Amino acid sequence: MTHFPHHPRPRDTDTFPVMQRSGIHVFRRIARAVVGTFRRVGAWSYFVRDIGRAFSEPATYGPETLRQMKTIGVDSFPLTVIVAAFIGSVIALQTRYQMFPGVQMSLVGLATRQMVILELGPLLTGLVLAGRVGARMTAEIGTMRVTEQIDALETLAYDPIAFLILPRLLAAVMMLPVLTVFANAVGIGSGYLMGVYATGISASDFKEGLRLGFGTFQVVYSLLKATMFGGAISFFSSYEGYIAEAGAEGVGRSTATAVVITSVAILVLDALTAFLLAPYLQS
Repeated sequence: MTHFPHHPRPRDTDTFPVMQRSGIHVFRRIARAVVGTFRRVGAWSYFVRDIGRAFSEPATYGPETLRQMKTIGVDSFPLTVIVAAFIGSVIALQTRYQMFPGVQMSLVGLATRQMVILELGPLLTGLVLAGRVGARMTAEIGTMRVTEQIDALETLAYDPIAFLILPRLLAAVMMLPVLTVFANAVGIGSGYLMGVYATGISASDFKEGLRLGFGTFQVVYSLLKATMFGGAISFFSSYEGYIAEAGAEGVGRSTATAVVITSVAILVLDALTAFLLAPYLQS
């Protein structure tokens, strides 16, 4: 018979001398945070594996994907346009009045285009939808979890990953770039109107700035960011809802966690993309 070594339970912090307790307490908190991070990454990996398996059931996720495309994309269009319009206007206004005397006015158009297309268009669209779409996604799936609707799907031989998670993932990945295209267009258009009609910049100067140094990869860069942001929103929000604990408090906690994790993930992806691809943006 094999005997496994017995691991005694760690001593409580209060049993150590007073002078050692603070250091031990900090060390144990750090250790728990590290172990929890690795545990969460492992759970995400298993979730990715389950999503990969769900691709084999197109009859399950196909119709639901179309409905989610409307919910995530079409229903988010007004909010996206409003945010982009104000951002483009503010960029043009601030750029114009922060310019030193003697600087060419075409710089306003150049700054507006670069800031909207490369950064604020996809980034703010992702952050806004992380609150609107991500929170809703987590709440819907979390409610189904705590009310045992997901268990009922399994009883009916439906794969809950294929029916609930994969359609939201595909819809977000497809619709975030579409929304970003509209956000970029509206942001530049509102910047043009603000620059020309509110600050006195000539239309020719603004258009000259828009054309200055433009390359098609800048648009590809913006859409690449939007695609990754859509995947992050749907993945983390769906996961947190899928593992929600019982009760309204559990659903609320999962929703708050999903919004925080998704927002941080979007910012990290934004920084990594800029670090890796920024040298290729100069036309």
